[in-house]
Amino acid sequence: MTATRLPLFGQASSELIPAFVLPDRLIAPAFSTARGLLYETDCSNLLASLKDETVDTVFADPPFNLGKSYGNGAVNDNLEQHQYLNWSFSWLDECIRIVKPGGAIFVYILPQWGYHHAMHMEKRGLLFRHWIAVSMKGTFPRGRKLYPAHYALLYFTKGQPKTFNRVRVPIPACRHCGGDIKDYGGHRKYLNPLGLNLTDIWEDTAPARHQKFKARWHINELKPMIPSRCFEISTNVDDVVLDPFGGGGSSYHAAERLDRSWLGSEVTDCSHIPDRFAKHLPGSGKRQLPRHLLELFKNPDRKFRILSREQ
Repeated sequence: MTATRLPLFGQASSELIPAFVLPDRLIAPAFSTARGLLYETDCSNLLASLKDETVDTVFADPPFNLGKSYGNGAVNDNLEQHQYLNWSFSWLDECIRIVKPGGAIFVYILPQWGYHHAMHMEKRGLLFRHWIAVSMKGTFPRGRKLYPAHYALLYFTKGQPKTFNRVRVPIPACRHCGGDIKDYGGHRKYLNPLGLNLTDIWEDTAPARHQKFKARWHINELKPMIPSRCFEISTNVDDVVLDPFGGGGSSYHAAERLDRSWLGSEVTDCSHIPDRFAKHLPGSGKRQLPRHLLELFKNPDRKFRILSREQ
């Protein structure tokens, strides 16, 4: 058997181990709801199991190659640049394959990697929509550099978007007095009562440091607000979204709350994600199986098991 599938996380595509030394096994979902499925496995296994053009939106918050420990050091997050980019392009290509025509791909990434990812997606024929600057203050200047205060959120579509919903945000108010921060040139009364149009600079996205926003107190996590906006922009109720890097589960939380169907994977222990659902969405995670998602899989299994390569 030859090694033709995606490299595992932390393994460069040029250094693939022949597949015969990586035995296959069937794995069942680690968690499910009536709308979603989560697998505790490398994202390559979930992506490889899905048919072409079956997902409406992909939201990805991948590892940033910062040398962090994932799975107690079982996977390598400290690759050479070419290795990291080869791995990134491999999962990006799979996401491009499974997203529907007109569907969207959002990638939350450090700017130093963002322009590489954006160029790759453009080369693969995707349509650039926005480079969204997501405010993430709270770090500190390093060396002879400016203060890093934003992450990149890349927004591409597979051709013209089949869905684009305008999202509005509340008119900013002073947290002390409750009054408007801006006077809007005396035209405040003409503003839409539903709020302001969302721009490509998101300044209300400070890091999730409070326990109520996090599933794991000692790890940086996204607020559900970020993937939620992406889903609101690019999907409608009952559309299918996918996040191949589950992390704390904020994207699945957002999808469930918005009545979107969802698929996901997380390479490390993901027992915190059911706990998150129990806390924030009680009653949603009763080990139900979303039968309507069976048709998305190449070889549908009645127990929703997928083929996995053991690391």
